[in-house]
Amino acid sequence: MTRPEPTRPNLHVAGPHDAAEVLSAEQARPARIRTSWTAADIMAMEFAPPKWAVPGVLSEGVNLLCGPPKVGKSWMSLGLAADVALGGKAFGSIPVERGPVLYLALEDTARRLQSRLGKVLGQRKAPGGLTLATECPPLPRGGDQAIAAWLDRNPSARMVIIDVFAKLRGNSAPGSSAYDADYSAVSRAKKVADDYGVAFVLVHHVRKAGSDDFLTEVSGTNGLAGAADATLVLKRARNQGDGVLHVTGRDVDENEYALNFDTAAGAWQMLDGPAQDHQVGETRATILRFLRTTPGSTPKAIATEVGLAYDNVKRTCQRMLADGQLAADTGGRYRVPGVPPVPGVPQTTLTSENKGDTTGTPTLWPQP
Repeated sequence: MTRPEPTRPNLHVAGPHDAAEVLSAEQARPARIRTSWTAADIMAMEFAPPKWAVPGVLSEGVNLLCGPPKVGKSWMSLGLAADVALGGKAFGSIPVERGPVLYLALEDTARRLQSRLGKVLGQRKAPGGLTLATECPPLPRGGDQAIAAWLDRNPSARMVIIDVFAKLRGNSAPGSSAYDADYSAVSRAKKVADDYGVAFVLVHHVRKAGSDDFLTEVSGTNGLAGAADATLVLKRARNQGDGVLHVTGRDVDENEYALNFDTAAGAWQMLDGPAQDHQVGETRATILRFLRTTPGSTPKAIATEVGLAYDNVKRTCQRMLADGQLAADTGGRYRVPGVPPVPGVPQTTLTSENKGDTTGTPTLWPQP
């Protein structure tokens, strides 16, 4: 006996003419973004490497570039913008991938930009991929949308520079704490940077009071550096050409870069060797360079190899030891801190009253 098909008066088989309605209904459902995984899921994932505007220095995300007034932050920003837009070498030594750059020079005029850009470019042709603007609404009032629109038109963009960030951050929400306001201001820029995978450089100031920890010198609360992916602090003594760029962040290794500012070219050039070598006198720098390649050397050996007077080298090594710039092993032998001692060398007792480098009973340095 054949059973009759059940009647389903409300059943309708979708046909070709119903596609638009079906698809629109699917699109109306809110999308769910996955934000949790098992550890096994995470470890099985494959991610593209982070995009670097300047490898090792400026990665995708928000980068705070801080320094005191007139230290050369704007020259550095404009130079980096030109180097990336042209695909040259940042700081004269780091090859960068070419791509469009947006430079918001919010404290400049077109005339000043022309003058500075002409000096930065030198004999190079002005890049069509570098967009310069002197006005932009604050981020909470449409500035983020304006930047996003430019990024939509330039899908291969490498970098966005906001000089200075204070001009674009906007007003704080009523009743918010200073920390929350700073964190929220950077987070708004970070959202656009993360959505497009582009390096944002926010030029900012530092406090007047110095500090041993360069992060604490950033003007404002810890909310600024806390929300940023990386913080860079440029330091340069007044009327001095050499400077140091301190860098730390989530995707960048903490480092210090010695730089020299070429006034004629308006360009920051990276110097060879560690930053420490360029922050000390010539004699100390010479001793440091020698001991990096020949650790465990005595003052007499250093003096002979570098061509300096023995008494001068000996006194300088003792002062560098007191200043923490050198470490001393038994036997009157010096090395750069962090470099392991050389095994199997003759050892002597070293005190501040040693008259020479003679062999004696091995003892620990310094003596209590």
